[in-house]
Amino acid sequence: MAESPAPLQYFDREFRVDAVKILPGQYHAARGGMITTVLGSCVSTCLWDPVERIGGMNHFMLPGDTASPGSPWAASARLGVYAMEVVINEMLRLGADRRRLVAKVFGGARLLAGFDRLDVGAKNSEFVLEFLRVEGIRVLAQDLLDVTPRKVHFFVATGVVQVKRLAMTPSEPVERREREYLKRLDGGRSGDIEIFTPRP
Repeated sequence: MAESPAPLQYFDREFRVDAVKILPGQYHAARGGMITTVLGSCVSTCLWDPVERIGGMNHFMLPGDTASPGSPWAASARLGVYAMEVVINEMLRLGADRRRLVAKVFGGARLLAGFDRLDVGAKNSEFVLEFLRVEGIRVLAQDLLDVTPRKVHFFVATGVVQVKRLAMTPSEPVERREREYLKRLDGGRSGDIEIFTPRP
């Protein structure tokens, strides 16, 4: 499986903050700044330690239980599990305490036409909620499923997340990027919603 490039770091002129943009297969953890991504069928989990104010976000395409033996996706079936583990471990390395972590989860839209027998978005959504339940990480907010892509902004220092619905119809650039990512995994085969509010 091809490795994803490093996330893009830039200065966001709209929010006037240092930002990191993650794509499918990427993750980032930090003590400040903003982490952002655009989601279709993929799911992102925003994890936060409210004491240390350390946050992390991942962006995964496949859950931990999608592929069966012999499936072309079998080698990548643990990506959801891996995506959760690596972002948590990176947060712990920065000083977060796993026992304090809280989560918000986004994405899982039915965006990839032609995957009727396997609703990737629904599988991703089911996986992430079950993973967090088993790990004892409380879900404070979620915006999952539906048919519209989302843009997510996670402001790490405050724990605020903003979600913007991009359109009521599938977004072609998002769908194309997700399809390209699926090929790599297979080896070549409407308004802002304030989700988090800062703690006093």
